[in-house]
Amino acid sequence: MLLSEHGVTLERLTAAHSDALLAFELENRLYFAASISDRGDEFFTKFADVLQARLAEQAAGEGRFHVLVDGDGAVVGRVNLVDIDDGSAELGYRIAERAAGRGLATAAVRAITRLAATEYGLRQLTAGTSRVNVASQTVLTRAGFHLATEPPEGGRTVGARPQVAFVLRLEDS
Repeated sequence: MLLSEHGVTLERLTAAHSDALLAFELENRLYFAASISDRGDEFFTKFADVLQARLAEQAAGEGRFHVLVDGDGAVVGRVNLVDIDDGSAELGYRIAERAAGRGLATAAVRAITRLAATEYGLRQLTAGTSRVNVASQTVLTRAGFHLATEPPEGGRTVGARPQVAFVLRLEDS
């Protein structure tokens, strides 16, 4: 699916994305760690195994994994639906630092919500952000998600950060 205003294509993750995806994760590791928990060194040293596990989850219908690919074939983002169960899934996404701040995350989240409803038959998506990740909260709100809960201090966390939860009922969007 072409996100034409951004010159980026939303593609279903395949083994062919391996090198570009690893490059994306490595290039943006410190950038991502500023707002979400770091994946840890093992993620990178065993990346081939991690990718195969994600592809197996996708084949089993437990997840839908996507990459955002620019005109040069570089991955500039990820948009994933995980823990698919009974018409619901959790949304997660990451946008490269060099592509951030231009509406790409919002466009990608909107595109994945359309796919979730039309191709994947989902009825509800949930998402969580750390309390300090205001940019991600803004993306979710612009894409139609609503604040579900705000946990009290010491409530649910993303890594060591308190989490803000969002929900989108796809039949309402």
